[in-house]
Amino acid sequence: MKGLKIAYWVTTGLVVLAMLVSVYNYFFNPALKTAYAHVGFPDWFRVELGIAKLLGALALGIPVISARIKEWAYAGFFINFFSAFLAHYEIGDPVFNQVAPLVLLLLVVVSYISFHKAILQKQITP
Repeated sequence: MKGLKIAYWVTTGLVVLAMLVSVYNYFFNPALKTAYAHVGFPDWFRVELGIAKLLGALALGIPVISARIKEWAYAGFFINFFSAFLAHYEIGDPVFNQVAPLVLLLLVVVSYISFHKAILQKQITP
């Protein structure tokens, strides 16, 4: 089942890439400070979330990281993307701002499922 391994690495790669871009923006794009204030979050949360996203991206992107740590990264990204959707929805942001976290959430779910199926079929090591 080579397709399963490909599905895992493509979805995981997209999530990791999106998170690295996000981390860069969190720390170096002044517009993100304004965006966080718009949603009602304090600025310290932007920094904390940026660090968490960096650690999660590293956990998912580095193959030799243990499955237990990857589980925590998946859980964190799931909570993050679902919460981002809810935050944008509740303040009435444009549809794009609401759909983008849902697309990333879908990628995380597909990556998670393919990760576990690939482990069971011994296509990747946990």
